[in-house]
Amino acid sequence: MLARLQQFITLGLLAAACAWGFYFRASAPLLAVAGGVLIVLGYAGFLALEFTLLRAVNRSDPAPQASAKELLAAWWGETCVAPQVFCWRQPFRAQAVPDRLAPPAAVHGRRGVVLVHGFFCNRGFWTPWLRRLQRSSHAFVAVSLEPVFGPIDDYVPQIEAAVQQVTRATGLAPLLVCHSMGGLAARAWLRAMKGEARVHQVVTIGTPHRGTWLARFGHGPNGRQMRLQSDWQAQLDHGMPADRHTRFICWYSSCDNIVFPASTATLPGADNRLVRGAAHVQMAFLPEVMDATLALLEPEPAAPA
Repeated sequence: MLARLQQFITLGLLAAACAWGFYFRASAPLLAVAGGVLIVLGYAGFLALEFTLLRAVNRSDPAPQASAKELLAAWWGETCVAPQVFCWRQPFRAQAVPDRLAPPAAVHGRRGVVLVHGFFCNRGFWTPWLRRLQRSSHAFVAVSLEPVFGPIDDYVPQIEAAVQQVTRATGLAPLLVCHSMGGLAARAWLRAMKGEARVHQVVTIGTPHRGTWLARFGHGPNGRQMRLQSDWQAQLDHGMPADRHTRFICWYSSCDNIVFPASTATLPGADNRLVRGAAHVQMAFLPEVMDATLALLEPEPAAPA
């Protein structure tokens, strides 16, 4: 469903830009070019607005403040990364790298990974991660959460199925890697399935653990659940084991243009790791984030005798 919607949006924008250019090509060539560029690249202006808002909101946040140079670098990084994700990988290449669970001889005994995307995304989001995992001998499953605008709790069965698949293939509890809303879905799974013993660790990247200021504009069920300090978020940790958050590594950024104030992407008791100068989508593909996360799949070196 999401892939078809994003195909329609991408092709529609390209068609509109071409139509504009064709209509004005003879009478106003400069207008033809400027209008076409504005149609195709207008999203960069919306990103700039998000960065303006995050800077204002983050002023009262305890997380380290981003410099103007970091914000500009993050805006440019997101401007470059966003169309790769939303106009190519997700709409047209979501199945480019299939899940790998077999042959069992190759993956058994080596820890696998379940990848959970965020809001308005599908498994195509993870394509660079999947290509890297494809070159290893680790099992992996990347889910596509649906319904796209449904309650986050509805994603629990999909995560449960993926965890079961990877566990059967490897004989080990998997690593969960989650971007944005996917981290909340993972926490909903932990609560519903009491799954602490069934997961190795949970890595979240730009997850609005305590909501985000921007979610005030979201009117779907999952959008409302991601509002700042929502009642649903408060219930996520109700009755949880005292050490649950110690299983989490939370990557967050003072330049996150979707999840802000920045500290809302952290959890008390978790290993909270600040990334400087990285935007929301861009952060998921930084080498330092990918390298440190995938290193968790390898066995810890034995202590010297």
